[in-house]
Amino acid sequence: MTDKQLLEQVNSALQTFEGDCHEMESAVGALFLGRQFGWKPLFLIHRPSTIRKYEEYLGITFRDVMPDVGPFADKSNAWRALGGVSSFWKAVKGEIPGVRSSQATK
Repeated sequence: MTDKQLLEQVNSALQTFEGDCHEMESAVGALFLGRQFGWKPLFLIHRPSTIRKYEEYLGITFRDVMPDVGPFADKSNAWRALGGVSSFWKAVKGEIPGVRSSQATK
């Protein structure tokens, strides 16, 4: 999806949105951050229920509009912590301690 198409999708979602604007703002932020970090790091930053909620607000599936791993993925502490973990999905579900983190570093 091009940047223009994504902006059109966000505008479309905003036209029908009803609810807490903070939630929509977070969904849009996750979309743009995820385009740079990738959906895999994004899934380690947010709970699965949060990802589903954001996707519903925006009318998209993050895995369809983001790379698996983006150019800034290594800034994510969670992504770096995943290095030696054998199961990405177990980490996403929170079954592997010490991986989930919303922190980013240089």
